Amino acid sequence: MAEIALRPLEDADLDAVFEQMRDPVSVRMAAFTAPDPDDRAAFDAQRAKIKVWPGVVDRAITVDGQFAGTIASFLVGDDAEVTYWIDRAYWGRGVAGRALELLLELVPTRPVFAGAASDNVGSLRVLQRAGFHVIGTERGFANGRNAEIEETRLRLD
Repeated sequence: MAEIALRPLEDADLDAVFEQMRDPVSVRMAAFTAPDPDDRAAFDAQRAKIKVWPGVVDRAITVDGQFAGTIASFLVGDDAEVTYWIDRAYWGRGVAGRALELLLELVPTRPVFAGAASDNVGSLRVLQRAGFHVIGTERGFANGRNAEIEETRLRLD
């Protein structure tokens, strides 16, 4: 079985993160993405902001020591939120679920919230297996689909 671990995200990881977040299949699945996934200047500016935001826990996910994605917790107002991005090569292998479990050990704040496109069955399953429960849906513009879609909102108490 593969060893899935978290470590602090480093500047040296950012090229790989940028490439992962440009993958068209991943962008469509995630839906709520950057307006232009190919805009490296906007990506770098956003990453610079994230580094100084208070309360952010930003981690690299590794599988057997290899970079496999990112996972983070951040504040939206007073609410903690989680997000993750897994390289498509690692989908379906339990990486997101284990990474989320590890992040939730690092971030004891409860409740914590998450959201996913309502048709992103894999991500919704990961969140629900971690104990999140659906609290509702909302519609919003998804850059990754260039359309308004439904997002499922979840909460872990």
